[in-house]
Amino acid sequence: MDNYEQSFDVLQYRLKSARRKKRLQKKDFDKQLIQIVKKEGLLWQKRHDLPMIPLANPYQKGWKRHFVVREDIKRSPSTGFFSTLLEKINTVQYHPDKSFQVKKRRRGSRRRNKGPEVIKQFLQEFSEWHWNHHSLKLTEPEKAHFHLYEKMSKDGKTKCFVYRFNEPWRYVLQIKPHMITEVKMVDGLLEQEIQLLDNYITNHYLRRRMNKITGRGYSVYGWGQEVKPRYRIPKRNRTLSDLLEECANDEQQQY
Repeated sequence: MDNYEQSFDVLQYRLKSARRKKRLQKKDFDKQLIQIVKKEGLLWQKRHDLPMIPLANPYQKGWKRHFVVREDIKRSPSTGFFSTLLEKINTVQYHPDKSFQVKKRRRGSRRRNKGPEVIKQFLQEFSEWHWNHHSLKLTEPEKAHFHLYEKMSKDGKTKCFVYRFNEPWRYVLQIKPHMITEVKMVDGLLEQEIQLLDNYITNHYLRRRMNKITGRGYSVYGWGQEVKPRYRIPKRNRTLSDLLEECANDEQQQY
């Protein structure tokens, strides 16, 4: 029997189709991107773990405002309870001016300055999700001093519910100079390695794909600077006069 007449089994040779080859190439490319993501995270972690260096000459950078326990509360038997609670709900604000004032403008067609107003500062509030989450560090006696209130959301269109401290009068605001006493150590070689990796990701338009395979937010068209040149609209950044002149030249050529 002639060997050429025998049946040829393709499966035993595991020949890859064109579609499978393309799929494997894409899979291998995604694996390489995952390694880049891990390397980038490792470099960022090394930067984060660098120690703080104390300054020989500390300097002031604006002012700092936070809450402290009132003097009469400090002399009461419950000073320990409210001092511990303040550590969990205290807030801090920074401002270049000691007055903590900003110019407020009226909204609408007639915009006129209303004069400087003091920036408002409140104790920390907890959303319903955060209140029921295990990460909340408030004890049951501390939770008894909170109640559920309704307020407008940040966009001013919807309402939400938050847990707010009932007795904010027990604390007063205190303003202190914001002193810089230490700075973060800078590793030149580490910064160079981070910049080289960032340049590689930016120049090859890899950030969008990296965000997609790692579950982060991404856009179909990227964020502007990551759109590949062949996908960019050439007429987007041209003026109206240039476009009208080009249309007029095309009409003349047609006639």
